[in-house]
Amino acid sequence: MRAIVIPVKDPANSKTRLARSLGPEARRELAAAMFADVSRALGGVQRADQIFVVTSHCEACEQAKQLGFEFLLEHSQHSESASVDWASRELEILGYDEVMRLPADIPLVTAEDIDKLLEVDAGRPGALMVPSRDGRGTNAIIRTPPTLFPSRFGPDSLRLHSGEADKLGIKPVIVSNERIALDIDEPADLAEILQSGRGTETYRFLCESGIAQALISTGRDAK
Repeated sequence: MRAIVIPVKDPANSKTRLARSLGPEARRELAAAMFADVSRALGGVQRADQIFVVTSHCEACEQAKQLGFEFLLEHSQHSESASVDWASRELEILGYDEVMRLPADIPLVTAEDIDKLLEVDAGRPGALMVPSRDGRGTNAIIRTPPTLFPSRFGPDSLRLHSGEADKLGIKPVIVSNERIALDIDEPADLAEILQSGRGTETYRFLCESGIAQALISTGRDAK
């Protein structure tokens, strides 16, 4: 069986790298908008048996239920790697032999993007990774089996994940996807959504909140 795992932080701790540009409430609303976009894509996925939200936030569990997803409730969150690895162990016990980790902050992702990744035969055992825009992060990862090697999310994670696979004699499949590659961490990422994200909840939020206009004004002042 095949599962997709989406780690969801407590909104109070979300998007801290945007703290200089956005206040706490704006960051919470941004995280909610991005999760709505990712959830909409996941709702159209055909090649996964189940979708799980892993979180310590009860509101996120309620959202998962409303969307028809399952949830794994953590007692506390230490890191994304710890959350994903715990979820992967739990899912392996439940009989899932392949798990994709997908982040909750890639608002341009589509169901077709996800299904195309799930179609790839990366081997058994095997791993597939989608890099971030800078080529250093890991914006999606599929492991077969789910506990094949530990997660190393954070700076330079693509190299670290590839290194973990290499230790096992496995050559990971690397797939580029520009929509999955765009995760929202910096003001420049928000500007990119204004360029290419029309029709998403994230784009709507940025426009209706006034953040879009502020970004545009800042860009003009910088010229």
